[in-house]
Amino acid sequence: MNPRTGWLSILLTGTAVLAGSCAYTTNTALLPSHLKTVAVPVFENATTEYTLEQQLTDAVIQRFVADNHLRVVDERSANAVVRGKVILYKNAVFGFSAQNQAQEYRVTIGVSVVFKDQVKNREIWSEPNLLKTANYYVQALPGQTPKTELDGRQEAITKIADEILSRSVEGW
Repeated sequence: MNPRTGWLSILLTGTAVLAGSCAYTTNTALLPSHLKTVAVPVFENATTEYTLEQQLTDAVIQRFVADNHLRVVDERSANAVVRGKVILYKNAVFGFSAQNQAQEYRVTIGVSVVFKDQVKNREIWSEPNLLKTANYYVQALPGQTPKTELDGRQEAITKIADEILSRSVEGW
């Protein structure tokens, strides 16, 4: 075997192994070790959307429970707390059909969120205007069934809950 070809083969094999190992992973390196529990009090609601605060709170709790990095407990016994306030809810036409009828809508939900370390009495992160959107079609399209505002609302809520969990427990 030619020495140049041998080195090239080793280099290509090494590059392939390294490229294969660059997978997307998360860990809890940024989560302080003394944080084991979290409380999620019911979000405040500054909108006119009835029950939106409870739906958001429930979704955030479900994400923390499913993730299992922090155990969800009551606020008095929690090491950390997630406080939130729904500050925006909007459902607006986003697209029209060829007949000039509304066929696509966009739900936008905005929240103000704070994740606080209650042991050391300090804010770990906050976001005064976390916005998430979800589009839905009210008319059947090829390969898609029509959806409702509630479907769009639930999708936006899920995106917010995912973002809150991610910012709270994941280190990169």
